[in-house]
Amino acid sequence: MTTPLTLTPGRHPDGRPRLTASGEIDMSNVDALVRALEDTPGPLVLDLSAVEYLDSAGLSALFVHADRPELVANPLLAPVLTVSGLTDLLEVRGPHLPEGDGHLPAGEGNGV
Repeated sequence: MTTPLTLTPGRHPDGRPRLTASGEIDMSNVDALVRALEDTPGPLVLDLSAVEYLDSAGLSALFVHADRPELVANPLLAPVLTVSGLTDLLEVRGPHLPEGDGHLPAGEGNGV
């Protein structure tokens, strides 16, 4: 059974907008993610640490907005983010890593 997508807006400690997603991101609900990204101005932190599944529609949405977010991702998403090339475009860090670690390519012992 599919886990519904939940999007929760908030603020990162540094003041940037933070959008936290949980559940699954796929073609049935990617429009909600796109709207939330479009409605959030400027740089943001997109927290996908509670996302269990990300399909090609979700990846496409991330590519369109790749100039804006810092991405927080769980280890489950590391292969798809790496193979798709998103880790080359976005700052990606694991959910348990401290702020300010910079660009962290997935799969190199960095917790992503």
